[in-house]
Amino acid sequence: MVAPFYKLHCLLKRAQMLLLCLGIAYLMAGSILLLQRSSIRVAQPNLASLPPLWSLSAPPTALRTAGLGMRARSRWVAIQAASGGGAKAGGRHWTASRSLGVQHLHHRWFHSLLPESPEQRVSVQRSSKHKGTYIGCFLHNASDRALGGTMLYDLRKMTSSLCQDTCSESGYQFAGLEYGAECHCGNRISSPRAPEEDCSLVCRGERGSPCGGVGRLSIYKVEEQLPGHRKFRNVHYRGCFKLLKSIIGTFPVYSFQPNLTTQSCIETCTDKELPLAVFKKPHCFCTWTSSLFSLNQQSDNQQCVGNHTIASALTASTEPDHYQVYHTPVLDSRCKERMFLPQRSSSLVALSSFPGAGNTWVRHLIELVTGYYTGSFYFDGTLYNRGFKGEKDYWKSGRSICVKTHESGQKEIEMFDSAILLIRNPYRSLMAEFNRKCAGHLGHATDAQWKSKEWPEFVSSYAPWWASHAVSWLKFGRRLLVVHYEELQQDLLPQLRLITAFLNVTMTEERFLCAESNQDGHFKRSGAQRPSFDPFTPDMRQMIDSHIHAVDQALQSRNFSGLPQDYLPR
Repeated sequence: MVAPFYKLHCLLKRAQMLLLCLGIAYLMAGSILLLQRSSIRVAQPNLASLPPLWSLSAPPTALRTAGLGMRARSRWVAIQAASGGGAKAGGRHWTASRSLGVQHLHHRWFHSLLPESPEQRVSVQRSSKHKGTYIGCFLHNASDRALGGTMLYDLRKMTSSLCQDTCSESGYQFAGLEYGAECHCGNRISSPRAPEEDCSLVCRGERGSPCGGVGRLSIYKVEEQLPGHRKFRNVHYRGCFKLLKSIIGTFPVYSFQPNLTTQSCIETCTDKELPLAVFKKPHCFCTWTSSLFSLNQQSDNQQCVGNHTIASALTASTEPDHYQVYHTPVLDSRCKERMFLPQRSSSLVALSSFPGAGNTWVRHLIELVTGYYTGSFYFDGTLYNRGFKGEKDYWKSGRSICVKTHESGQKEIEMFDSAILLIRNPYRSLMAEFNRKCAGHLGHATDAQWKSKEWPEFVSSYAPWWASHAVSWLKFGRRLLVVHYEELQQDLLPQLRLITAFLNVTMTEERFLCAESNQDGHFKRSGAQRPSFDPFTPDMRQMIDSHIHAVDQALQSRNFSGLPQDYLPR
C-alpha cells in the first residue's frame, strides 16, 4: 500500500512543479507583450467606495470600468522615462549624456515600447510618392540643430506626408523626420549633411518610408504655394499697440511693400522664423515676443483701423504710432525647452479635475509657463505621443511640477500635499468628455451619437460625479487653489500668475508671454462644431442645476468664491 501512495505523491509533486513552471512562463510572455504595447488598459480602482457627500452619488463603477472616459493607469509607471529631463536636468539622479551612443540607447528603449514594424530599416532609395522634394540627410543633435521651428510627436502614425502637411500648415518650408516618429519644421537648414545611410529608420505609420535616424533628419522641401495663398494654423491677432518709432526701428526685420496685406506680412515674418508680425500698411516688421506687447499695453482697435500711410515708418520722428500685431505660427524658441525638475520634490501637487474640464489644456499652459513637465496619475499614450513626456514618468517620482488626476476618493486625495482644483461649467464638461469618448481628444461626436441612448445614460452617471469630485476635494484636500476654466480663458495671465505662485515657481515675463502667444497648443478642441440641437433635456438641466448649487455652497463653505455667474441664473 505504501508504494502506490508514494508514487502518487511523487506524481503530484511533479505536476505541481510543472504547473508552477507553466505559470511563470505565461507571466513572462504576458509581460513581454505588455511592454510592446504603447498603451495598456487595466481595471480602474473602485471609486464608488467613497461615501456620498451632501447626497451626491459617486460615479457608477460599472460604467467607469467599461471604458466610458476614465484613462487607464499604466502597469509600468515605475519605469523612468529615459528621454526625461535631457541634458538640461541638473539633478544627480538623472545626469544625461550628450554622446550619440547614449542617445541611441535611449531612443532604442524609447521605441521598443511600441509595436515593431516588419521591417526596421529601409533602403536609402527615396520613393517618388512623397508630395515634397527630398533634400537629404542632415545632422540634428544638441550642437547642430538642422531645423529650429515647431516639433511634433506621433509615435504611432508618423508619415512623411503628415509631417509635411503639418509644417506647411504652420508656415514652414522644410519638414524633417527623426527617430521614425518625430517631425521638425523650419525655414532654413542650419546643420551639415550626414551620410544617407544614417537616415534609414522606418516611419511608424508608413511602411517603407524613411524617417531619419538617431540624431539625423530626413529633410523634405514642402510643396510651395503661391504668395497670399498659404494657409496657416495658429495665427492670432494680438491687438493694436502704440509704439515709438525709435523702438520700431530696432526690430530685426523690416519690409516695405506698397500692396502689403496682413497675409503677406505674416508670410514674411513666418519665413524669417519670427513669432510676431507688426503691421501698418505699407510697413511690415518682424520681431520676438516681448513685454512691449503685453495685453495691458493694448490700445483701442479703432486706433489701427484706416491708419495707413505711405510715409516711411523709419523717419526721425519720435511720435508714437499705432500698429496691428499678429502672432505667426512660429513658436518662440524660448518657449520650446522643457525638462523634468532638476531636483526631486518631496511635495506632490495634484492638478485635479473632472474629465472634460480642460486638464490637458491647463497642463500645456503650465509646461509653457514653467518649462517643466507635468505628470499623470494615469498613462495616456496619445498624450505621450504628442509630447507630454511626463505621462510615462512614475507619478510619485517628484520630477514633475504637478500631477494630473481625476480621482475623488479620500485615500487618493490625501496622497497629495496640495492641489490645483480645476472646475468647469458642467454643461461644457459633460459635452467635452462625451466628445472625447466618442471621437478622441480633438474630435466631435456626431448628431446620431448625441441622439443615442448612450448620451442620457452618460449624463445621468457623470453629472453627479462632476459634483462629487469637486465636493470631495473641497472636503479632503489639504491645501487648495481653485481655478475656474472660464476665468482662465478670460484672464489668462493673471490666472497663470496665481498658478505659478501656488506652485512656488518664479517666472520671467517672457515665459508668460510664451504661454499667452501659444495658449491653444495641440489639445484644445475647436468649439466650431456643435450638435445641431440642444442635447440637454429639461430633466437633465434640472438635475445638473441642483449639482451646480451644491458645489457653489461647498466652495463658499471653504471660504472660496462661488461658481461663476454664467453657470446658471441665480
